[in-house]
Amino acid sequence: MTTQGETATAPEPDQAAEQKIQKLRELYADAPEVGKQALENVLRKGATSFVGKPRTRMESAGRVGSRQGRVSELTLIAPFVEGGAERLRAFLQLRDGNFDDTDRVGTVHDMRFVFLDNDTKLLFCTAYDDEWDPYIDDFATKIPDELDLFMCNCVGWPGTRSPSVKDWIAKYQIAADGWYVANPDLTVAETRRLNRVGHALEEFLDKISD
Repeated sequence: MTTQGETATAPEPDQAAEQKIQKLRELYADAPEVGKQALENVLRKGATSFVGKPRTRMESAGRVGSRQGRVSELTLIAPFVEGGAERLRAFLQLRDGNFDDTDRVGTVHDMRFVFLDNDTKLLFCTAYDDEWDPYIDDFATKIPDELDLFMCNCVGWPGTRSPSVKDWIAKYQIAADGWYVANPDLTVAETRRLNRVGHALEEFLDKISD
């Protein structure tokens, strides 16, 4: 409580970090011994930067999900319809890792399809550029049928062209509480451009070294 003439101030950065470390120790007090020892080892090494100022701040990607810099995440867990897991697995195996059609979207960093709980649920994870709404719109306009082939195997999927598709996705999407991005300021297009520049530079250096 402050008195007249006094101003409440936030804790100094070091003090705030110490408070977070103390809170962490309290939370790990009843953790398995291996966890308690690991915490003390990490703190003893001085690796306390995770309680200080983050390298990039976790922000909202829009309606659902988190974003760091230019990269956002989408994590979705949805129940399969009867026979849906078998169909989707067969479709994924048929593609054999070929997702060239996804390149048409132009903003997708990666996608993962994982079958959970004895093939009763789908875990779908992806990282993409920028905001949530434009990302969903890109799929709806560029590869709607391809997305329907995947997601029609989940309960209640309304179809990519349906006005309610965003509501369905938001219903089953879960925002990440923690998430690491190695290059948060690089979009898919920028990453590909840097890759091309790197190859061109290597070819040039090879030529002048002959």
